[in-house]
Amino acid sequence: MLIAKEFVAYLSRQLANRLDSNIIEISNPAAVAELINTIVLDELTVEDRLNDEVRDLLEQYSVYMSNNGISYSEMFRRIKNQLVAQRKIVRASGRDTGDAMKLSRDKINEISHKLVAGLRKSRDCRLRKDVNDVRLELVKVVSEILLNEDKADKAARQKIRTLKKEVPEGTEEWDILHKRYYADELKSYGIDLSHG
Repeated sequence: MLIAKEFVAYLSRQLANRLDSNIIEISNPAAVAELINTIVLDELTVEDRLNDEVRDLLEQYSVYMSNNGISYSEMFRRIKNQLVAQRKIVRASGRDTGDAMKLSRDKINEISHKLVAGLRKSRDCRLRKDVNDVRLELVKVVSEILLNEDKADKAARQKIRTLKKEVPEGTEEWDILHKRYYADELKSYGIDLSHG
């Protein structure tokens, strides 16, 4: 997943706490945070589920691909792009859409629409402004929070690159170092994922 589940939980709690009471009245912040968490996680795993589906498809055609000299990565990209277009999936990664942030603007907008729909149905809150005003506020707060997450991720990656010993990305050592440096960087922004 593009963003760690722990960070999504933090983001959800922040949204439930930071949304202005002039925009939305929240009677049960914990329930609203859980609703937000569920919606955001579901949206962020759409592409993960699609990747799994493409891998399953390619497994069936591995002999054909090797007999015809077709590269796995090229075929993976082609099939995924075709399914993304057919199903009208909004890509989550900012890298795929040319956005500077890790999560694309389009994905943040899509998530905001789903959040507003979920919040409107919830008995734990009441929208006090127009639906689009609430959605725009969600986009603003999510973008602010993700900006710090992105800075922390980039700083953690930079720390790993500057180590005397080269640590290849994807290794267990890299993952452990990234997790530690990432948590340290988040704390420098006042974000502590270890607290609920």
